[in-house]
Amino acid sequence: MGTISSPKKRFGAFFGSSQLRYAAAYVLITSAVLIFLNIYTPIPIRSLTFSSQRTAMNDKAQLIVSAFSSYEELNADSVRDVIQSVSELHTNRVIIADPSGCCLYDSLLLSGAEGKLVLLPELAEALAGNDVFHIRYEEDRQILISKAAMPIMAYNRLIGAVYLMELSEDQGALIARLQNTIFRITLGLEIAVILFSMIFALLYSLRVRKILHSIRQMRDGDYTTKLDVRGKDEVSRLGSAFNELAVRLNQSESVRKQFVSDASHELKTPLASIKLLSDSILHNDMDQEMLREFVSDIGNEADRLTRLSEKLLELTRLDSHVQDTQVLVSVRTVCDRVLRMLLPLARRNQVRLDLNCPEDCSILSTEDDLYQIIFNLAENAIKYNRPEGRVLIRAERLDNNVTIAVGDTGSGIPDEAKEHIFERFYRVDKARSRKAGGAGLGLSIVHDMVERNHGSIAVADRLGGGSVFTLTFPLPETKEVP
Repeated sequence: MGTISSPKKRFGAFFGSSQLRYAAAYVLITSAVLIFLNIYTPIPIRSLTFSSQRTAMNDKAQLIVSAFSSYEELNADSVRDVIQSVSELHTNRVIIADPSGCCLYDSLLLSGAEGKLVLLPELAEALAGNDVFHIRYEEDRQILISKAAMPIMAYNRLIGAVYLMELSEDQGALIARLQNTIFRITLGLEIAVILFSMIFALLYSLRVRKILHSIRQMRDGDYTTKLDVRGKDEVSRLGSAFNELAVRLNQSESVRKQFVSDASHELKTPLASIKLLSDSILHNDMDQEMLREFVSDIGNEADRLTRLSEKLLELTRLDSHVQDTQVLVSVRTVCDRVLRMLLPLARRNQVRLDLNCPEDCSILSTEDDLYQIIFNLAENAIKYNRPEGRVLIRAERLDNNVTIAVGDTGSGIPDEAKEHIFERFYRVDKARSRKAGGAGLGLSIVHDMVERNHGSIAVADRLGGGSVFTLTFPLPETKEVP
Protein backbone atom coordinates (compact mmCIF):
# COMPACT_ATOMS: atom_id res chain seq x y z
CA MET A 1 0.00 0.00 0.00
CA GLY A 2 1.14 3.58 -0.64
CA THR A 3 2.00 5.89 2.24
CA ILE A 4 1.17 9.56 2.78
CA SER A 5 4.33 11.66 2.68
CA SER A 6 5.27 14.01 5.51
CA PRO A 7 4.47 17.76 5.28
CA LYS A 8 8.16 18.51 4.72
CA LYS A 9 8.30 16.12 1.77
CA ARG A 10 5.00 17.42 0.42
CA PHE A 11 6.19 21.02 0.42
CA GLY A 12 9.53 19.93 -1.01
CA ALA A 13 7.67 18.19 -3.81
CA PHE A 14 5.54 21.30 -4.32
CA PHE A 15 8.50 23.66 -4.66
CA GLY A 16 10.06 21.29 -7.17
CA SER A 17 6.85 20.73 -9.10
CA SER A 18 6.00 21.87 -12.58
CA GLN A 19 2.90 23.64 -11.23
CA LEU A 20 5.13 26.05 -9.28
CA ARG A 21 7.22 26.70 -12.39
CA TYR A 22 4.08 27.44 -14.37
CA ALA A 23 2.86 29.76 -11.61
CA ALA A 24 6.24 31.52 -11.50
CA ALA A 25 6.18 32.00 -15.26
CA TYR A 26 2.65 33.41 -15.02
CA VAL A 27 3.74 35.79 -12.23
CA LEU A 28 6.72 36.97 -14.30
CA ILE A 29 4.55 37.63 -17.33
CA THR A 30 1.93 39.54 -15.34
CA SER A 31 4.70 41.45 -13.54
CA ALA A 32 6.16 42.54 -16.86
CA VAL A 33 2.73 43.67 -18.05
CA LEU A 34 2.01 45.58 -14.83
CA ILE A 35 5.46 47.22 -14.84
CA PHE A 36 4.86 48.26 -18.43
CA LEU A 37 1.51 49.75 -17.43
CA ASN A 38 3.08 51.47 -14.41
CA ILE A 39 5.77 53.06 -16.59
CA TYR A 40 3.80 54.02 -19.68
CA THR A 41 0.32 54.78 -18.32
CA PRO A 42 1.43 58.13 -16.74
CA ILE A 43 2.84 59.27 -20.11
CA PRO A 44 -0.55 59.96 -21.77
CA ILE A 45 -1.77 61.51 -18.51
CA ARG A 46 1.17 63.92 -18.53
CA SER A 47 0.70 64.60 -22.24
CA LEU A 48 -2.94 65.44 -21.68
CA THR A 49 -2.04 67.76 -18.79
CA PHE A 50 0.76 69.40 -20.76
CA SER A 51 -1.55 69.95 -23.74
CA SER A 52 -4.18 71.52 -21.53
CA GLN A 53 -1.59 73.77 -19.90
CA ARG A 54 -0.19 74.80 -23.29
CA THR A 55 -3.62 75.85 -24.48
CA ALA A 56 -4.23 77.84 -21.30
CA MET A 57 -0.85 79.60 -21.42
CA ASN A 58 -1.15 80.42 -25.13
CA ASP A 59 -4.64 81.85 -24.55
CA LYS A 60 -3.29 84.07 -21.76
CA ALA A 61 -0.36 85.24 -23.89
CA GLN A 62 -2.66 85.86 -26.84
CA LEU A 63 -4.96 87.89 -24.61
CA ILE A 64 -2.08 90.23 -23.67
CA VAL A 65 -0.86 90.44 -27.26
CA SER A 66 -4.36 91.37 -28.43
CA ALA A 67 -4.51 94.10 -25.82
CA PHE A 68 -1.42 95.75 -27.37
CA SER A 69 -2.67 95.51 -30.97
CA SER A 70 -3.71 99.17 -31.08
CA TYR A 71 -0.36 100.51 -29.88
CA GLU A 72 2.37 101.55 -32.29
CA GLU A 73 5.08 101.49 -29.61
CA LEU A 74 5.39 100.22 -26.07
CA ASN A 75 6.43 102.19 -22.99
CA ALA A 76 6.24 101.58 -19.28
CA ASP A 77 3.04 103.56 -18.78
CA SER A 78 1.09 101.95 -21.63
CA VAL A 79 2.24 98.54 -20.55
CA ARG A 80 1.02 99.06 -16.99
CA ASP A 81 -2.36 100.28 -18.25
CA VAL A 82 -2.79 97.17 -20.36
CA ILE A 83 -1.62 94.82 -17.62
CA GLN A 84 -4.11 96.35 -15.20
CA SER A 85 -6.91 95.69 -17.69
CA VAL A 86 -5.97 92.01 -17.91
CA SER A 87 -5.07 91.52 -14.27
CA GLU A 88 -7.01 88.25 -13.90
CA LEU A 89 -4.37 86.08 -15.63
CA HIS A 90 -3.47 83.98 -12.57
CA THR A 91 0.12 83.50 -13.62
CA ASN A 92 3.17 83.66 -11.37
CA ARG A 93 5.16 85.99 -13.58
CA VAL A 94 4.49 88.32 -16.53
CA ILE A 95 7.27 90.13 -18.40
CA ILE A 96 6.76 92.66 -21.20
CA ALA A 97 9.87 93.61 -23.18
CA ASP A 98 10.50 96.01 -26.03
CA PRO A 99 12.06 94.91 -29.34
CA SER A 100 15.56 95.31 -27.89
CA GLY A 101 14.83 92.97 -25.00
CA CYS A 102 14.63 95.69 -22.36
CA CYS A 103 12.10 94.86 -19.63
CA LEU A 104 9.19 97.31 -19.55
CA TYR A 105 7.19 95.38 -16.97
CA ASP A 106 7.85 92.48 -14.57
CA SER A 107 5.10 91.27 -12.27
CA LEU A 108 7.77 89.87 -9.99
CA LEU A 109 8.69 93.18 -8.33
CA LEU A 110 11.50 91.76 -6.29
CA SER A 111 13.41 90.73 -9.39
CA GLY A 112 14.37 94.38 -10.22
CA ALA A 113 14.35 93.53 -13.91
CA GLU A 114 12.44 96.62 -15.11
CA GLY A 115 14.58 98.87 -17.28
CA LYS A 116 17.15 96.17 -17.73
CA LEU A 117 17.97 93.75 -20.53
CA VAL A 118 16.18 90.42 -19.98
CA LEU A 119 18.19 87.43 -21.15
CA LEU A 120 15.51 84.74 -21.04
CA PRO A 121 15.75 82.21 -23.94
CA GLU A 122 11.97 82.07 -24.37
CA LEU A 123 11.79 85.85 -24.61
CA ALA A 124 14.64 85.93 -27.08
CA GLU A 125 12.81 83.44 -29.33
CA ALA A 126 9.63 85.47 -29.12
CA LEU A 127 11.50 88.64 -30.12
CA ALA A 128 12.70 86.62 -33.13
CA GLY A 129 9.05 86.27 -34.15
CA ASN A 130 8.30 82.79 -32.74
CA ASP A 131 5.60 81.52 -30.42
CA VAL A 132 7.27 79.64 -27.60
CA PHE A 133 5.97 77.19 -25.01
CA HIS A 134 8.07 75.12 -22.59
CA ILE A 135 6.78 72.91 -19.79
CA ARG A 136 8.38 70.50 -17.35
CA TYR A 137 7.33 68.47 -14.35
CA GLU A 138 9.64 68.40 -11.36
CA GLU A 139 8.87 65.11 -9.68
CA ASP A 140 10.80 65.79 -6.49
CA ARG A 141 8.84 69.00 -5.78
CA GLN A 142 5.63 67.73 -7.46
CA ILE A 143 5.25 70.97 -9.37
CA LEU A 144 4.46 71.80 -13.00
CA ILE A 145 6.47 74.69 -14.51
CA SER A 146 5.03 76.26 -17.68
CA LYS A 147 6.68 79.01 -19.75
CA ALA A 148 5.19 80.76 -22.78
CA ALA A 149 6.37 83.68 -24.89
CA MET A 150 4.80 85.41 -27.86
CA PRO A 151 5.79 88.38 -30.06
CA ILE A 152 3.65 91.53 -29.90
CA MET A 153 2.87 92.75 -33.39
CA ALA A 154 1.23 96.01 -34.36
CA TYR A 155 0.60 97.02 -37.95
CA ASN A 156 2.79 94.13 -39.09
CA ARG A 157 5.65 95.43 -37.02
CA LEU A 158 7.32 93.88 -33.96
CA ILE A 159 6.84 96.25 -31.01
CA GLY A 160 7.76 93.85 -28.20
CA ALA A 161 7.19 90.44 -26.63
CA VAL A 162 5.31 88.96 -23.70
CA TYR A 163 6.67 86.28 -21.39
CA LEU A 164 4.53 84.20 -18.98
CA MET A 165 5.60 81.71 -16.33
CA GLU A 166 3.25 79.64 -14.19
CA LEU A 167 4.02 77.26 -11.31
CA SER A 168 1.12 74.83 -10.92
CA GLU A 169 1.31 72.89 -7.66
CA ASP A 170 -2.24 71.56 -8.04
CA GLN A 171 -1.60 69.96 -11.42
CA GLY A 172 1.78 68.69 -10.22
CA ALA A 173 0.13 67.12 -7.20
CA LEU A 174 -2.56 65.65 -9.46
CA ILE A 175 0.08 64.00 -11.66
CA ALA A 176 1.87 62.68 -8.56
CA ARG A 177 -1.38 61.29 -7.13
CA LEU A 178 -2.24 59.59 -10.39
CA GLN A 179 1.23 58.02 -10.59
CA ASN A 180 1.03 56.87 -6.96
CA THR A 181 -2.46 55.49 -7.51
CA ILE A 182 -1.35 53.54 -10.57
CA PHE A 183 1.67 52.26 -8.64
CA ARG A 184 -0.47 51.11 -5.70
CA ILE A 185 -3.00 49.47 -8.00
CA THR A 186 -0.32 47.62 -9.96
CA LEU A 187 1.43 46.61 -6.73
CA GLY A 188 -1.84 45.33 -5.27
CA LEU A 189 -2.64 43.47 -8.48
CA GLU A 190 0.80 41.88 -8.52
CA ILE A 191 0.47 40.77 -4.90
CA ALA A 192 -2.96 39.33 -5.69
CA VAL A 193 -1.58 37.57 -8.78
CA ILE A 194 1.26 36.06 -6.73
CA LEU A 195 -1.09 34.90 -3.97
CA PHE A 196 -3.67 33.44 -6.33
CA SER A 197 -0.95 31.80 -8.45
CA MET A 198 0.59 30.18 -5.38
CA ILE A 199 -2.80 29.04 -4.09
CA PHE A 200 -3.81 27.71 -7.50
CA ALA A 201 -0.46 25.96 -7.95
CA LEU A 202 -0.73 24.44 -4.46
CA LEU A 203 -4.30 23.22 -5.01
CA TYR A 204 -3.41 21.90 -8.47
CA SER A 205 -0.35 20.17 -7.08
CA LEU A 206 -2.40 18.61 -4.28
CA ARG A 207 -4.88 17.20 -6.82
CA VAL A 208 -2.09 15.81 -8.99
CA ARG A 209 -0.35 14.29 -5.95
CA LYS A 210 -3.60 12.58 -4.95
CA ILE A 211 -3.67 10.95 -8.36
CA LEU A 212 0.00 9.95 -8.04
CA HIS A 213 -0.68 8.51 -4.58
CA SER A 214 -3.57 6.47 -5.97
CA ILE A 215 -1.37 5.29 -8.84
CA ARG A 216 1.21 4.08 -6.31
CA GLN A 217 -1.54 2.24 -4.44
CA MET A 218 -2.64 0.64 -7.70
CA ARG A 219 0.99 -0.26 -8.47
CA ASP A 220 1.13 -2.05 -5.11
CA GLY A 221 -1.94 -4.10 -6.03
CA ASP A 222 -4.79 -2.07 -4.51
CA TYR A 223 -7.32 -1.68 -7.32
CA THR A 224 -10.16 -0.54 -5.05
CA THR A 225 -8.84 3.02 -4.63
CA LYS A 226 -11.00 5.80 -6.07
CA LEU A 227 -10.55 9.52 -6.47
CA ASP A 228 -13.05 12.17 -5.45
CA VAL A 229 -13.48 13.87 -8.82
CA ARG A 230 -15.00 17.35 -8.98
CA GLY A 231 -15.07 19.91 -11.75
CA LYS A 232 -14.70 19.62 -15.50
CA ASP A 233 -11.06 20.56 -16.06
CA GLU A 234 -8.23 18.34 -17.31
CA VAL A 235 -7.34 17.05 -13.82
CA SER A 236 -10.98 16.10 -13.19
CA ARG A 237 -11.12 14.24 -16.52
CA LEU A 238 -7.83 12.55 -15.63
CA GLY A 239 -9.32 11.53 -12.28
CA SER A 240 -12.43 10.16 -13.98
CA ALA A 241 -10.27 8.19 -16.42
CA PHE A 242 -8.24 6.89 -13.48
CA ASN A 243 -11.40 5.75 -11.68
CA GLU A 244 -12.59 3.97 -14.82
CA LEU A 245 -9.19 2.33 -15.17
CA ALA A 246 -9.25 1.28 -11.51
CA VAL A 247 -12.70 -0.29 -11.95
CA ARG A 248 -11.58 -2.18 -15.06
CA LEU A 249 -8.37 -3.34 -13.44
CA ASN A 250 -10.30 -4.44 -10.37
CA GLN A 251 -12.68 -6.37 -12.59
CA SER A 252 -9.79 -7.84 -14.56
CA GLU A 253 -8.06 -8.83 -11.34
CA SER A 254 -11.25 -10.46 -10.06
CA VAL A 255 -11.66 -12.30 -13.37
CA ARG A 256 -8.00 -13.35 -13.28
CA LYS A 257 -8.28 -14.70 -9.74
CA GLN A 258 -11.51 -16.46 -10.61
CA PHE A 259 -9.93 -17.82 -13.79
CA VAL A 260 -6.90 -19.14 -11.91
CA SER A 261 -9.15 -20.64 -9.25
CA ASP A 262 -11.46 -22.26 -11.79
CA ALA A 263 -8.60 -23.47 -13.98
CA SER A 264 -6.84 -24.96 -10.95
CA HIS A 265 -10.05 -26.66 -9.90
CA GLU A 266 -10.72 -27.99 -13.40
CA LEU A 267 -7.16 -29.31 -13.71
CA LYS A 268 -7.21 -30.74 -10.21
CA THR A 269 -10.28 -32.90 -10.83
CA PRO A 270 -8.91 -35.06 -13.69
CA LEU A 271 -5.48 -35.18 -12.04
CA ALA A 272 -7.06 -36.43 -8.82
CA SER A 273 -8.99 -39.04 -10.79
CA ILE A 274 -5.82 -40.20 -12.58
CA LYS A 275 -3.99 -40.32 -9.22
CA LEU A 276 -6.79 -42.34 -7.64
CA LEU A 277 -7.05 -44.77 -10.55
CA SER A 278 -3.31 -45.29 -10.75
CA ASP A 279 -3.08 -45.90 -6.98
CA SER A 280 -5.89 -48.41 -7.25
CA ILE A 281 -4.01 -50.28 -9.97
CA LEU A 282 -0.78 -50.26 -7.96
CA HIS A 283 -2.25 -51.37 -4.63
CA ASN A 284 -4.92 -53.82 -5.73
CA ASP A 285 -4.91 -57.12 -7.53
CA MET A 286 -7.19 -56.79 -10.54
CA ASP A 287 -8.24 -59.09 -13.30
CA GLN A 288 -7.54 -58.14 -16.88
CA GLU A 289 -11.01 -56.78 -17.53
CA MET A 290 -11.01 -54.43 -14.51
CA LEU A 291 -7.45 -53.32 -15.30
CA ARG A 292 -8.48 -52.46 -18.84
CA GLU A 293 -11.44 -50.48 -17.49
CA PHE A 294 -9.21 -48.48 -15.09
CA VAL A 295 -6.67 -47.77 -17.83
CA SER A 296 -9.51 -46.67 -20.10
CA ASP A 297 -10.73 -44.28 -17.39
CA ILE A 298 -7.21 -42.90 -17.04
CA GLY A 299 -7.13 -42.33 -20.81
CA ASN A 300 -10.48 -40.54 -20.67
CA GLU A 301 -9.23 -38.23 -17.91
CA ALA A 302 -6.04 -37.59 -19.90
CA ASP A 303 -8.16 -36.71 -22.94
CA ARG A 304 -10.16 -34.37 -20.72
CA LEU A 305 -6.92 -32.72 -19.57
CA THR A 306 -5.82 -32.37 -23.17
CA ARG A 307 -9.07 -30.73 -24.21
CA LEU A 308 -8.93 -28.36 -21.24
CA SER A 309 -5.31 -27.42 -21.99
CA GLU A 310 -6.13 -26.79 -25.63
CA LYS A 311 -9.02 -24.52 -24.68
CA LEU A 312 -6.88 -22.64 -22.16
CA LEU A 313 -4.23 -22.16 -24.84
CA GLU A 314 -6.90 -20.92 -27.25
CA LEU A 315 -8.13 -18.41 -24.66
CA THR A 316 -4.56 -17.23 -24.11
CA ARG A 317 -4.14 -16.76 -27.85
CA LEU A 318 -7.36 -14.77 -28.02
CA ASP A 319 -6.33 -12.59 -25.07
CA SER A 320 -3.00 -11.82 -26.75
CA HIS A 321 -4.91 -10.40 -29.78
CA VAL A 322 -2.73 -12.34 -32.21
CA GLN A 323 -4.77 -12.83 -35.36
CA ASP A 324 -4.09 -14.37 -38.72
CA THR A 325 -4.81 -12.49 -41.95
CA GLN A 326 -8.52 -12.47 -42.72
CA VAL A 327 -9.71 -13.82 -46.05
CA LEU A 328 -13.04 -14.49 -47.71
CA VAL A 329 -14.33 -17.76 -46.17
CA SER A 330 -17.25 -19.80 -47.51
CA VAL A 331 -19.72 -20.53 -44.70
CA ARG A 332 -21.13 -23.55 -46.57
CA THR A 333 -17.69 -25.18 -46.94
CA VAL A 334 -16.88 -24.74 -43.24
CA CYS A 335 -20.30 -26.06 -42.16
CA ASP A 336 -19.86 -29.18 -44.31
CA ARG A 337 -16.50 -29.87 -42.61
CA VAL A 338 -18.02 -29.41 -39.15
CA LEU A 339 -20.89 -31.76 -39.84
CA ARG A 340 -18.57 -34.44 -41.22
CA MET A 341 -16.46 -34.27 -38.05
CA LEU A 342 -19.48 -34.32 -35.71
CA LEU A 343 -21.47 -36.97 -37.53
CA PRO A 344 -20.11 -39.88 -35.38
CA LEU A 345 -20.94 -37.99 -32.17
CA ALA A 346 -24.42 -37.17 -33.47
CA ARG A 347 -25.06 -40.85 -34.30
CA ARG A 348 -23.97 -41.96 -30.82
CA ASN A 349 -26.32 -39.39 -29.25
CA GLN A 350 -29.11 -40.21 -31.75
CA VAL A 351 -29.25 -36.61 -32.97
CA ARG A 352 -30.03 -35.58 -36.55
CA LEU A 353 -27.95 -32.87 -38.26
CA ASP A 354 -29.54 -30.48 -40.80
CA LEU A 355 -27.85 -27.76 -42.81
CA ASN A 356 -29.49 -24.93 -44.74
CA CYS A 357 -26.82 -22.66 -46.23
CA PRO A 358 -26.55 -21.14 -49.72
CA GLU A 359 -23.35 -21.55 -51.69
CA ASP A 360 -22.67 -17.82 -52.11
CA CYS A 361 -22.70 -17.05 -48.38
CA SER A 362 -19.20 -15.84 -47.33
CA ILE A 363 -17.68 -13.71 -44.56
CA LEU A 364 -14.32 -12.05 -43.98
CA SER A 365 -12.54 -14.16 -41.34
CA THR A 366 -10.05 -16.99 -41.00
CA GLU A 367 -11.16 -20.52 -41.80
CA ASP A 368 -9.85 -21.84 -38.47
CA ASP A 369 -11.81 -19.23 -36.50
CA LEU A 370 -15.08 -19.85 -38.30
CA TYR A 371 -14.59 -23.63 -38.05
CA GLN A 372 -13.92 -23.36 -34.28
CA ILE A 373 -16.98 -21.15 -33.75
CA ILE A 374 -19.45 -23.39 -35.60
CA PHE A 375 -17.85 -26.61 -34.28
CA ASN A 376 -18.19 -25.54 -30.63
CA LEU A 377 -21.80 -24.44 -31.04
CA ALA A 378 -22.78 -27.58 -32.97
CA GLU A 379 -20.94 -29.87 -30.54
CA ASN A 380 -22.77 -28.32 -27.59
CA ALA A 381 -26.07 -28.61 -29.45
CA ILE A 382 -25.42 -32.35 -29.90
CA LYS A 383 -24.16 -33.04 -26.37
CA TYR A 384 -26.98 -31.23 -24.59
CA ASN A 385 -29.75 -32.40 -26.91
CA ARG A 386 -32.33 -35.11 -26.26
CA PRO A 387 -32.35 -38.52 -27.94
CA GLU A 388 -33.99 -38.40 -31.36
CA GLY A 389 -33.36 -34.66 -31.26
CA ARG A 390 -32.28 -32.34 -34.04
CA VAL A 391 -29.52 -29.78 -34.68
CA LEU A 392 -30.14 -27.22 -37.40
CA ILE A 393 -27.50 -24.93 -38.87
CA ARG A 394 -28.91 -22.16 -41.04
CA ALA A 395 -27.04 -19.33 -42.77
CA GLU A 396 -28.40 -16.47 -44.88
CA ARG A 397 -27.63 -12.99 -46.15
CA LEU A 398 -29.82 -10.39 -44.49
CA ASP A 399 -29.47 -6.67 -45.30
CA ASN A 400 -25.76 -5.92 -45.03
CA ASN A 401 -24.99 -8.90 -42.78
CA VAL A 402 -24.53 -12.64 -42.86
CA THR A 403 -26.37 -14.47 -40.08
CA ILE A 404 -25.58 -18.03 -38.95
CA ALA A 405 -28.03 -19.73 -36.57
CA VAL A 406 -27.26 -22.96 -34.69
CA GLY A 407 -30.37 -24.39 -33.00
CA ASP A 408 -31.13 -27.53 -31.00
CA THR A 409 -34.16 -29.31 -29.56
CA GLY A 410 -32.75 -29.78 -26.06
CA SER A 411 -34.04 -28.57 -22.72
CA GLY A 412 -32.98 -24.97 -23.36
CA ILE A 413 -31.11 -22.48 -21.18
CA PRO A 414 -32.72 -20.84 -18.11
CA ASP A 415 -33.27 -17.09 -18.43
CA GLU A 416 -31.10 -16.31 -15.40
CA ALA A 417 -28.18 -18.21 -16.96
CA LYS A 418 -28.26 -16.58 -20.41
CA GLU A 419 -26.29 -13.50 -19.32
CA HIS A 420 -23.52 -15.70 -17.85
CA ILE A 421 -23.10 -18.47 -20.44
CA PHE A 422 -20.25 -16.64 -22.22
CA GLU A 423 -18.25 -16.27 -19.01
CA ARG A 424 -15.25 -18.54 -18.58
CA PHE A 425 -15.86 -21.77 -16.62
CA TYR A 426 -19.56 -21.01 -16.29
CA ARG A 427 -21.79 -24.06 -16.67
CA VAL A 428 -25.57 -24.14 -16.57
CA ASP A 429 -25.79 -27.68 -15.24
CA LYS A 430 -22.45 -28.53 -13.61
CA ALA A 431 -23.20 -32.23 -13.13
CA ARG A 432 -24.40 -32.67 -16.71
CA SER A 433 -21.50 -30.59 -18.06
CA ARG A 434 -18.92 -32.69 -16.26
CA LYS A 435 -20.59 -35.85 -17.53
CA ALA A 436 -20.44 -34.46 -21.07
CA GLY A 437 -16.78 -33.53 -20.62
CA GLY A 438 -17.33 -29.76 -20.66
CA ALA A 439 -15.30 -27.24 -18.68
CA GLY A 440 -17.33 -24.11 -19.37
CA LEU A 441 -14.83 -22.67 -21.85
CA GLY A 442 -16.36 -23.45 -25.24
CA LEU A 443 -18.90 -20.62 -25.37
CA SER A 444 -16.35 -18.16 -23.96
CA ILE A 445 -14.00 -19.05 -26.80
CA VAL A 446 -16.85 -18.68 -29.31
CA HIS A 447 -17.76 -15.26 -27.92
CA ASP A 448 -14.18 -13.95 -28.09
CA MET A 449 -13.66 -15.33 -31.59
CA VAL A 450 -16.88 -13.80 -32.88
CA GLU A 451 -15.97 -10.37 -31.51
CA ARG A 452 -12.45 -10.66 -32.90
CA ASN A 453 -13.97 -11.16 -36.34
CA HIS A 454 -16.17 -8.05 -35.95
CA GLY A 455 -19.34 -10.05 -35.36
CA SER A 456 -21.90 -10.45 -32.57
CA ILE A 457 -23.55 -13.45 -30.90
CA ALA A 458 -26.92 -13.77 -29.19
CA VAL A 459 -28.86 -16.63 -27.63
CA ALA A 460 -32.62 -17.11 -27.51
CA ASP A 461 -35.18 -19.80 -26.83
CA ARG A 462 -36.16 -21.86 -29.83
CA LEU A 463 -39.81 -22.14 -30.75
CA GLY A 464 -40.81 -25.68 -29.82
CA GLY A 465 -38.05 -26.12 -27.23
CA GLY A 466 -34.30 -25.82 -27.11
CA SER A 467 -32.02 -22.88 -27.80
CA VAL A 468 -30.71 -21.09 -30.84
CA PHE A 469 -27.41 -19.18 -31.07
CA THR A 470 -27.38 -16.48 -33.74
CA LEU A 471 -24.13 -15.12 -35.17
CA THR A 472 -24.09 -11.88 -37.16
CA PHE A 473 -21.14 -10.86 -39.35
CA PRO A 474 -20.91 -7.84 -41.69
CA LEU A 475 -20.79 -8.56 -45.39
CA PRO A 476 -17.24 -8.32 -46.79
CA GLU A 477 -18.06 -5.45 -49.13
CA THR A 478 -19.47 -3.32 -46.27
CA LYS A 479 -16.71 -3.90 -43.74
CA GLU A 480 -13.52 -1.89 -43.58
CA VAL A 481 -10.49 -4.14 -43.68
CA PRO A 482 -7.67 -2.87 -41.42
